[in-house]
Amino acid sequence: MTTQPDEQQLIDQQKEHFNSIASEYKNARSHKNHLLLKELIWHHCLKNINLAKNKKYQLLEAMCGFAEGGKLASRHLGVEIDYEGFDYSDSVINDLKTSEPDISVWQADATKWLPETGKYDIIVLIGGLHHVPNQAETVINNLSKGLKAGGIFINFEPTYANPLTKWVRKKIYQKNPLFDEQTERDFSVKELKSFFNAASLNPLKLRYPGLASYVLFYNPDAFPFLNKGGEWLVRATFFIDRVFYAFKIGEWFSFATFSVWKKPESDL
Repeated sequence: MTTQPDEQQLIDQQKEHFNSIASEYKNARSHKNHLLLKELIWHHCLKNINLAKNKKYQLLEAMCGFAEGGKLASRHLGVEIDYEGFDYSDSVINDLKTSEPDISVWQADATKWLPETGKYDIIVLIGGLHHVPNQAETVINNLSKGLKAGGIFINFEPTYANPLTKWVRKKIYQKNPLFDEQTERDFSVKELKSFFNAASLNPLKLRYPGLASYVLFYNPDAFPFLNKGGEWLVRATFFIDRVFYAFKIGEWFSFATFSVWKKPESDL
């Protein structure tokens, strides 16, 4: 009889898998098309999230990878931040401590780590939950305790809203060596929302940017054959896609959800 791996074994397996592809992941996502699309998406999805410009915000990036989320949030919210971040991958953390010695980062398991209550104004989590799918609700619930009243939680995650999108990504996970089918899976949009609702966070913005430009340019590590054309094509496909970001048709076809959630100002 084959013994199924327990949760800790799956988490450790995911860590080893990401360590094995970390350098490839980092190099591919330095491509100009990917970087441009990311800037366009974040600018569009964070516009009209109004924060005071005369204060420095405490920001935590959970499952931080190469610490891009803090920079993106700071730039597109137009605020100054004090950055902290953690990741389970020791390879990534060692890389960060060498390349960016002035930022505060550490190695930790998001399924177990607990923040100081009410410490952070902003929490960012980019594409991390699908690496710990069975613990995703716990991760969001634990992290949300670290938000100050009125603080915001920014999340960008692979999702699906129709059976075809779900099937396509499942096949990709099965066949592409950059993914580990045993430890990764996406979420339905409804399921993703439920994690934040369970943590008593309120939606500020829900956008669905996983459309044509995302398919072509957001994952050059996994699909280099799609990463063709230059800046003009990135901008052209994005400008078409963004028309649908906020609508049901966008949600239906999107491979990802960008969401911003707010902790209530008061429990009263």
